[in-house]
Amino acid sequence: MTGLSAEIFCDGASRGNPGPASAGAVLLGEGGKVLAEISERLGIATNNEAEYAALILALRKARELGLKEVAVKADSQLVIRQLTGQYKVKHPEMKKRHAEAMALLKGFSGWSAVHVPREENTVADSLANAALDARS
Repeated sequence: MTGLSAEIFCDGASRGNPGPASAGAVLLGEGGKVLAEISERLGIATNNEAEYAALILALRKARELGLKEVAVKADSQLVIRQLTGQYKVKHPEMKKRHAEAMALLKGFSGWSAVHVPREENTVADSLANAALDARS
C-alpha cells in the first residue's frame, strides 16, 4: 500500500431488520495506521441498507482524505458480491445505494472489494454497535 491507499473495513447493523440502524467503518493506511473511524446512527433501516450506508460513508471519507486507491473489506457477502458483479441488484432501494457506491468507487484510480469473515471485521462491527448503543 502507498500513502494514498487504504483498507476500508465497514459494517452495518440493524436491530429489528428493519429497525434502529447504524454504520461503522475504519480506514487503515500503511502499517495499519488508523486514518479515520466512522460510527453513525442511521435511523430506521434494514441490515442491507445499513451495510451500504457504512460503505458509502467510508468511501466519502476516503475521497475527503484524498486517497487514490481503496480495498473494501466487509462481512456482507451481498454487498461485496453486488459490487463485484457476482450478484444482480434487484431491490429498488438497493439499486440506489449500489449506484451511489459504484459512482464513488469509480472516482478512485483503483479499488477492490473482498468478503471477510465477521471475525476479521470486529472494529467496524464495534463502531456500528457503539453508535446504536449511544444515547442520543
